[in-house]
Amino acid sequence: MNAAEGGEVIHARGLVKRFGDTVAVDGIDFDIARGEAFGFLGPNGAGKTSTMRMIGCVSPVSGGTLRVFGLDPARDGAAIRARLGVVPQLDTLDLDLTVRENIVIYGRYFGLPRRELRARADELLEFVQLSERADDKVEPLSGGMKRRLTIARSLVNDPEALLLDEPTTGLDPQARHVVWDRLYRLKQSGVTLVLTTHYMDEAEQLCDRLVVMDKGRIAAAGSPAELIARYSTREVVELRFADGRPDDLTPWTDGLVERVEPLPDRVLLYTDDGDAAAHGLHERGLVPDSVLVRRSTLEDVFLHLTGRTLVD
Repeated sequence: MNAAEGGEVIHARGLVKRFGDTVAVDGIDFDIARGEAFGFLGPNGAGKTSTMRMIGCVSPVSGGTLRVFGLDPARDGAAIRARLGVVPQLDTLDLDLTVRENIVIYGRYFGLPRRELRARADELLEFVQLSERADDKVEPLSGGMKRRLTIARSLVNDPEALLLDEPTTGLDPQARHVVWDRLYRLKQSGVTLVLTTHYMDEAEQLCDRLVVMDKGRIAAAGSPAELIARYSTREVVELRFADGRPDDLTPWTDGLVERVEPLPDRVLLYTDDGDAAAHGLHERGLVPDSVLVRRSTLEDVFLHLTGRTLVD
């Protein structure tokens, strides 16, 4: 039985990617199961895209082991690519063609007959809610529409796994939620999703499991809820000071919170009861310009693991 038949779509051990003297991916291990949504979370330069390009068989492995559908990308690249859908970080649509033509012509690369492709294109445009724009040119479409068209195009070969590199970068919140909904429906239909993102809310919304990457290495792995429980507290109190904050907050925070994290624009206080901590600060006489109590996110996990925020 090969790895894919056993439910494992992607298997990596000691995976390395070098560009000259630069190590972009530094010996990482991960497994991605059939039908799950798996994410690589981290800032720009963490090694996420380099990992995706190796999985997609467009960048050779520099070291370690990588198997996709139980196959070796170095030897079976064409066979692997035929079973993958790819949504690159930047849209590569042909602006001079219509929306439907972008899907039909892309499908020809997979050897699919034109008659079948027209029906397939209409199905996919309905799925991404672009049927009414089928005969329009691509150029005037909004960013969210272009992203949805790129996703539709990536599905033309009915892939078993979909690779998405920063799928909603640059989109407004409403457009992001539409894309998330389409991706969630794909996952429900059994498609394996593999995505990179530096948006913690996107990772929490879409991913069953994820790895947190930093400087080419995996800093932590697990489900979003597991990572938050392991590396953060249930809630966070955010303090902002208009006229500069005290250098030492210990007199106000000692015994009230588990951890204090000063950032350039705010101070984060980690606790399991944010309201109680905020009330305690007020009782002790600390008066910040603003106080916000929120739940912990994957941003807090990354900050705990690396000492940096995801947008540094």
